[in-house]
Amino acid sequence: MRWLKFSVRVVSWPLSHGLSYAVVVQLRNDYRIRLARTEDIRPALLMKLQAWREAYGHLRPESFFTEQEDQLEAQVQWWERGIEAGAQFYVAELADGTIIGLAGGTPVIDEDKDTGVEIELGMLYVLSPLYGTGVGEHLLETVLCRRDALVWVLEQNARARAFYAKHGFEADGTGEDLAGCWEGLREIRMVRKRG
Repeated sequence: MRWLKFSVRVVSWPLSHGLSYAVVVQLRNDYRIRLARTEDIRPALLMKLQAWREAYGHLRPESFFTEQEDQLEAQVQWWERGIEAGAQFYVAELADGTIIGLAGGTPVIDEDKDTGVEIELGMLYVLSPLYGTGVGEHLLETVLCRRDALVWVLEQNARARAFYAKHGFEADGTGEDLAGCWEGLREIRMVRKRG
């Protein structure tokens, strides 16, 4: 693991139900990316929820995020079972252990095999103060190792689409309208083939 340098401002976030998530970052602080452990699940999920608020807050009502908070314990247990079964994901963390990003990939499902790639970037989340610092790119390449890959991204998330395009992904014309708590939104598939 290699420590990298970056600069961000001091930020903190209040969450409902008495939960809080804070990142206090000093200028020129260090971060590293490493394989997640079971004890990382709860802080990683809290960080992911904050990243969702930042990225999707204009697309989802507050009740969506409150419901996610209410389901935190069930999500922690589900992720614990996944890690016990061999699933892996990576976290970006500060020197003090604060998680500031996470990413993971999986083999593509049958419905996506028409792309000719073998890995799907299943998740990549970084807190908004870290946009543009290289943390997201570092997580992306840690998971994908410069391989051909695909990612499903919200069509309404212009920032994410631009990030993936910058890293060689192109929309391939495949999309899907979402249902349930994501109803009203659409995902598009972006594929990266390095040739």
